[in-house]
Amino acid sequence: MSDLGSGDDGMSGSKYNASNMERSSSRNDFESGKASSAVEQELATKMLQIQSKRFYLDVKQNRRGRFIKVAEIGADGRRSQIYLALSTAAEFRDHLSSFSDYYASLVNRNAGPPNTDNLPEDGKLKSEMMIKDNRRYYLDLKENARGRFLRVSQTITRGGPRSQIALPAQGMIEFRDALTDLLEEFGANDAGFKGDLPEERHMKVDNKNFYFDIGQNNRGVYMRISEVKNNFRTSITIPEKCWLRFRDIFNDYCDKIKKSPDANTADNIVPSTANSLK
Repeated sequence: MSDLGSGDDGMSGSKYNASNMERSSSRNDFESGKASSAVEQELATKMLQIQSKRFYLDVKQNRRGRFIKVAEIGADGRRSQIYLALSTAAEFRDHLSSFSDYYASLVNRNAGPPNTDNLPEDGKLKSEMMIKDNRRYYLDLKENARGRFLRVSQTITRGGPRSQIALPAQGMIEFRDALTDLLEEFGANDAGFKGDLPEERHMKVDNKNFYFDIGQNNRGVYMRISEVKNNFRTSITIPEKCWLRFRDIFNDYCDKIKKSPDANTADNIVPSTANSLK
């Protein structure tokens, strides 16, 4: 029997609609546990297929800082999700190593299908708790007739709905490694940019779309310039410390192109891009 962690109870959800360019106002339980609206910027995303489930790890940013939204999508399309501050995500990553080691010891000690006859009454094999501000996270490695899984529950001390995901035990290492990759890129510091980051800019040229997004990671503020064409996206990242030099080089090319025989074409395209960098 495989360790299928989909037999947890009490999990509600809805159809999941993923978008690589999410720009919307939505309910954000991560912020306050109450209904609140905030424009969120998606900085990075990872998708994991673990047995019959898909997990999306989205690094997002709003005016309060950066966080990770973890969404679990079941085989039937039902969604469950939790929110993690970056520092909490780092702590969760460390716990995943501990849970993975414990799970490996169970597999080595009891080769073959789980023996449900000797399970604790609540099915819990190992538990931990994390606290972040007004949020509590309960990590429970559980076992039922369908296998072993890690249930991660998020609660708000001021009240509000309880949200949770169930991660098949066999996928804990893969999940941990994905978290590690995101934390290495964005750091584990919850402090956001002191002030409002500039809004994203957009321009369209023929059948191409260009997006200029300002973000922040543990190395500072940066600009990501993305080219989107026929659902394909490529991007470059420019650290803030070299924006002025980048602008000077770009303006130099603009000046030279203006003097060329094709100046009319350049006037329509290049200067509008250069203005986005000022």
